[in-house]
Parts: sequence; C-alpha cells; structure tokens
Amino acid sequence: MPLVSVVMPVYNSAATLGAAVRSVLTQTHSDLELLVTDDQSSDGSMDLLREFAEQDERVLPESAPERGGAGRARNLAIQRARGDYIAFLDSDDMWLPEKTEKQLAFAAEGDAPLTFTSYFKMDADHDGESTDWVPNGRVIRAREHVDYRAMLVRDHIGALTAMYDRNVLGTRLMPEMRKRQDYALWLSIMRDGADARGLDEPLAVYRAHQAGSLSSNKLSLVQYNWALYREHERLSVPRATRALAGAVWQSLYNSRI
Repeated sequence: MPLVSVVMPVYNSAATLGAAVRSVLTQTHSDLELLVTDDQSSDGSMDLLREFAEQDERVLPESAPERGGAGRARNLAIQRARGDYIAFLDSDDMWLPEKTEKQLAFAAEGDAPLTFTSYFKMDADHDGESTDWVPNGRVIRAREHVDYRAMLVRDHIGALTAMYDRNVLGTRLMPEMRKRQDYALWLSIMRDGADARGLDEPLAVYRAHQAGSLSSNKLSLVQYNWALYREHERLSVPRATRALAGAVWQSLYNSRI
C-alpha cells in the first residue's frame, strides 16, 4: 500500500486539534504518517501532540525553530515526509474515515498526480468527531477537471482535500507567503503541466471561522491574491484583475454555503 504523508501546521489549536488528529488516525487506509509542525504555540498544543505520539507512532510532531506562519510550518513537515503521496489537513478541520482510501483509488484509476475532493462545511463551534459526522447539506463541490487556466480564475481546490503524487511530481514546497500558499502550490504544479482531477464526494469537513476573524472575512485576502497573481504568476494587470474578480466571486459564493 502507498504511504501517505499527512501535513498539518499547528498554532494555538488545542481546542480543535484532537478531533483533527483523530480523524487522520481513524482512516481506513492506515498506512500513513502524520507530520505536524507546531509553530511555537502557547496553549499546550505541543503537549497534546506529544501525548498522541506516545500512543501512536504514526504521529510525528516537531516544533518550528521560530514563528514562521502556516506556509513555513507546512514546508518543514513536507521536508520530513517519507510518503508516496503528500496530503494536507489543518488543525481545525477533519477528514471522514474513508477519505484517504477513496482518494488513493481515485488517483490510481485516473492516473492523476494531483487530486482533490468535495467537502462539507461545519460551524466554528462544532465539537463532534469525524466518526460521528452527520451530513448537513453544506457542501463545496469538486470540479471534475481543472487546468492552469481554470485555476487562475478560481481556486477550485480545498487544501484539506488536496493530495499529490510525490513519485510523479517530486517534493513540492509551498511559497512562504503569509496567505494563499496552498493556492500558489497548486498553480505551480499546474503551470508545470499537471492538471488536477476532482472527486465529487465530500470526504472532509471544513470549519467555518467565527464572524469577524481574518479568515471569515474573505475579502481581506484580496491583497494576497493580487500579490500572488502579479509577483508569483507574473500576470499582466488585466489578467490579474480578471483572476481577482473570480477569486472574490468564489469567496462570496462559498461563504453562503
């Protein structure tokens, strides 16, 4: 069975971290490693991770040498990975139990080095586990096929569902920008010629953030999207403007679900 390296950045996530970790450890595809980078948390997150590591050798926590943000934390984890596939999960989200098994089969069936799936949304105060999740009808649907051109107009890939084949694509790191590192990674993979395939089955659960937080105000990401289009993708002003309009529309649409 292929080994899946699960990358999880952590910063002051003690309230939700347990459910996220358990959602990985209860996967029906058990051949995995959970590479967690704690970005200098002050709430006991690292202590909780050490407890998990004592109970399950697949949990491999490490402290970042200094605060560097989610992108750097993910990269530190990717650099430690041994797996055939690299997958991503944030410390406040969850995978459903068959996520890895079904996505691996989907990737193999379609010979796709970059895949993603549909996912559910849950409220910020949800305190359940992935094993007792009840579908709620709030679903972000995965598009069947996405190429670089389509990806520029809209980020179709939920990071909590993304998985790439390391044997095909090599070890791919995220640009160390404050926001939108995941989007930048998908774009770089597609710019090099690999399209993405989406499995239209919700296999993960995304935690919507509290109103008023930075993450809840999607329009606050405009400056980061603009920097991505202009500085990383080298788009002209007209192309960057069209791409930004698509990103804003997507954020507004997803916020209604």
